Amino acid sequence: MSKKGIYIGIGLIIIVLSVYNLSSTKTNPITFAEKAKLALRDAGNQLLLNLKDSTSVILPIKKLEPLKYELSFEKPLAIEPDSLVNIMSRSIKKVNLPDKYLTEVLQCSDREVAYSFDMKKNVDTDIIPCRTRDLPKSCYTITVRFTGTTQELNNYTIWWYILLISGFVLIALGFIKGKYNKTQINEDNDHVTIGSFHFYPEQNKLVKQATEISLSKKECEILAMFVERPNEIIKRDELTKAVWEDNGVIVGRSLDTYISKLRKKLQDDKSIKLTNVHGVGYKLEID
Repeated sequence: MSKKGIYIGIGLIIIVLSVYNLSSTKTNPITFAEKAKLALRDAGNQLLLNLKDSTSVILPIKKLEPLKYELSFEKPLAIEPDSLVNIMSRSIKKVNLPDKYLTEVLQCSDREVAYSFDMKKNVDTDIIPCRTRDLPKSCYTITVRFTGTTQELNNYTIWWYILLISGFVLIALGFIKGKYNKTQINEDNDHVTIGSFHFYPEQNKLVKQATEISLSKKECEILAMFVERPNEIIKRDELTKAVWEDNGVIVGRSLDTYISKLRKKLQDDKSIKLTNVHGVGYKLEID
């Protein structure tokens, strides 16, 4: 595959993956909200069961902000802070929500904070809030605000946008490279332009301005192969087989001799180099 094809292929793969993942992130807020409501409802149910209350109603979970949710109850209840911490942690883990969140217990009467804790869990540490006094039976609402999630989601999205742009850049480079090669070596009826030379393969000659340079049949066949694949390494065996072996002739160092002759005939144009890639083959470089 040519370099142009590689650039375009990789670019297309990156674009497809980026678009897919960016499309997926658009559904994350809905999924996140559903999980958050499910976790808070489960936590509310566990709190009531701990109080031997299996009949009280948990009111609908409210979404106060993009990452903040409210749990409230039909009847007053007493709250043990330790139980609240453990229950909230288990409920959030069940639905695979982020383990960084701020929980506040608010008094219904004045919306003052009766108790709060900030959960920040790392790989090696679990920060559990200190034990405090139990909250007396009263009307409370519990809010949970997930922290750090917005920045993580933004970073995730930004990286996919960067990859998306990179995909378009690679495709553009592929087309530019293809255009570059075509600009350097253009077919025009019976000749091909190589830098400042006009190559006439059917007439076995090179023409630079008004100067005509004759080519032998073998020189012409070799140059024609390089013209078809500019800036690409062509192996010695491939050149030998195409020019000699297919005609029933096997040679030794003849290829090097013809390459040397071609170099001398192309040397007037410094933008063209017929280089030797040691142990591999040769390459026609168009600068």
